[in-house]
Amino acid sequence: MSSYRYSVRKTVYAFPDLKTLFARATPARSGDELAGISAQSPEERVAAQMCLAELPLTKFLAEPLIPYEQDEVTRLILDEHDACAFEPVSAMSVGEFRDWLLSDAASSSVLESLAPGITPEMAAAVSKIMRLQDLIAVAAKIRVVTRFRNTLGLAGRLSTRLQPNHPTDDPAGIAASIVDGLTYGSGDAVIGVNPASDNVASVITLLWMLDRIRERLDIPTQTCVLAHVSTQMEAIRRGAPVDLVFQSIAGTEKANRSFGVGLPLLEEARAQALELKRGTLGDNVMYFETGQGSALSAEAHDGVDQQTCEARAYGVARHFKPLLVNTVVGFIGPEYLFDGKQILRAALEDHFCGKLLGLPMGCDVCYTNHAEADQDDMDATLTLLGAAGVNYIMGVPGGDDIMLNYQSSSFHDALYLRRLLNLRPAPEFEAWFEERNASLPAVPELLEA
Repeated sequence: MSSYRYSVRKTVYAFPDLKTLFARATPARSGDELAGISAQSPEERVAAQMCLAELPLTKFLAEPLIPYEQDEVTRLILDEHDACAFEPVSAMSVGEFRDWLLSDAASSSVLESLAPGITPEMAAAVSKIMRLQDLIAVAAKIRVVTRFRNTLGLAGRLSTRLQPNHPTDDPAGIAASIVDGLTYGSGDAVIGVNPASDNVASVITLLWMLDRIRERLDIPTQTCVLAHVSTQMEAIRRGAPVDLVFQSIAGTEKANRSFGVGLPLLEEARAQALELKRGTLGDNVMYFETGQGSALSAEAHDGVDQQTCEARAYGVARHFKPLLVNTVVGFIGPEYLFDGKQILRAALEDHFCGKLLGLPMGCDVCYTNHAEADQDDMDATLTLLGAAGVNYIMGVPGGDDIMLNYQSSSFHDALYLRRLLNLRPAPEFEAWFEERNASLPAVPELLEA
């Protein structure tokens, strides 16, 4: 175990280990302050960032933040590291890596080839010394394309998850939200419902309802009911039409255990979904959601800062070749991301780290009503994510999720971003939408089908 020191104006700042250095180098956020691991002053933060910038990237392979022996996420990250892909940057320090990422040498194709050689800790480290414009500029060069019933992530495209949640899982209410969203061109990433109940029978009912609507309208998209993975697996065993298997994940074994999951269970779920062969264009069958602060909220962060824990969650996601990954960036609350400024920074960090690791990153641009944030903050976050090339955002009626009780992005927000940046939906969905000319049946007719 190494210790680290950096001198600023004759003051020597000492960091006893790598995880402390990471935490002190992280831009300010309430979660790390709550955990008691953040820098005690702006000067200490700068000293930590300067020290981190001088470290070789190979350091993160030699010194895991959470020991290999005690954490399956660490084992996954290190066991799957691609040394050949890493070779082009293996001699670089964190600071040199940042400069290279911003250079013309780091083209889209080069970054795509590099992804298997980058560990989450490398991505997190370099993000800590980057400005917002750096995070945007690099992420915008990276396209990650996935397929199930349509093609997501292409250049010039912005997709949406149509999120028709209802506080009582009422079919008519859900169907009304689906029709509303489809009329605005939302739903090409997925039509995904957060169920009010995790009851297997209720989830199966919703799965059949979504599938009937999809088939009735012949929509080239995929559906998902975002129940616990074990509930979805039981639904598959009972013959339900499951397109994507969803699960919230985190960056430590302990945190994932608090969610009731581990890597073997996720492997089994993916295998079950693949056996159904429901995809027509591809076999990316997993959907993951993450968020800074999840490991800390479960008291399972092992002393690692929340942004690095988040990047480690992407190491988990990458293994399963998902169709969709999104950070629900402001959902956990102000205890972890206090205000609009912290939410904005976290969203761009998460998007950058996920893309650098080769993931199809989306973002739920959101906040809770007790956070020091408002819609202006979310407009800024949404616009900068669009500039950074985010794969997809959420489409919630009115931007107000009446089941989960938080504020997200609306169907209108997606239209704004598409028009502003000249972006279009997934090509197959766009062709379907133009053919129908937004002509959709009434809700009663849709439910009868």
